[in-house]
Amino acid sequence: MSSLIGDIVAREAQLLGVALSSSEIDAFERYAMELKKWNSKINLTAITKDREIAIKHFIDSLHLAPYLSTGDRLLDIGSGAGLPVLPLKIIRPEISMVSVDAVAKKIHFQRHIIRLLDLKNIKAVHARIEELHKAELNSFTVIISRAFTRLDRFVALASPFLAEGGVLIAMKGEQAECEISASDSSLQAGGFTVVSTQRYVLPENMGERVLTVLKSCKAP
Repeated sequence: MSSLIGDIVAREAQLLGVALSSSEIDAFERYAMELKKWNSKINLTAITKDREIAIKHFIDSLHLAPYLSTGDRLLDIGSGAGLPVLPLKIIRPEISMVSVDAVAKKIHFQRHIIRLLDLKNIKAVHARIEELHKAELNSFTVIISRAFTRLDRFVALASPFLAEGGVLIAMKGEQAECEISASDSSLQAGGFTVVSTQRYVLPENMGERVLTVLKSCKAP
C-alpha cells in the first residue's frame, strides 16, 4: 500500500532524475515512520508532518545526488537525524559513507536506521568532527554539511579530512550568497574557493536552498 511520503518522494525524485525502486521507496517510508516514532520521545527534528518530512528532509537531501560518483567516499558532518547521509545511502548503496554528530541520541537513531534498513558500508560516529580518528585525514572525496555551521568554520573543520581533488558541499538557506561574501577572505586564506552555487526551490513552496561547492585553490 502506498503512503503519502512514498508517493511524494517517488514523484519528486523522478523530477530530479532519480528513479526510485519499490524497495527504496519502502526504505524512505520506514525511515520516516521511525523518525516520527523516535521524535515523540527524543528531539530529533522540528519537522514532523509527512509532507514536510518527504520534501524538507528527503527530497532536499536528494539534491546532492548529482554530485556523487561511484568510488567516492563521503563524510557528513553534523548529520543530526541522518540527513542528508541516510537518504543518499538509500539511493547510492555502493558509496562508502561516514556520518558524524556530537549528539549521542542522534547517532543512536542513525545506527537504528542503518540496522533496520540493512545499509552496508556506512558508519555513524558519535564525536565532534575535531575528534574524528586521525586515520580519516585526507580520506574523503566529498564532505557535506546541512545547516551545520557558518561556511568558513565548516571549511576549517572539514578541510583536514578532504582528499586531494575532493569537494566540500555546504547546504544552505536562501541567504547563502551573503554568507559567501562575508566568508570570502577567510575562505581564500584557508586555501579554498567557491566553484559553484546551485539555488533551487523545494516543491510546494517549502523554501529556497543553495548548494555551495568549494574546492582547494592551493597548487597540488
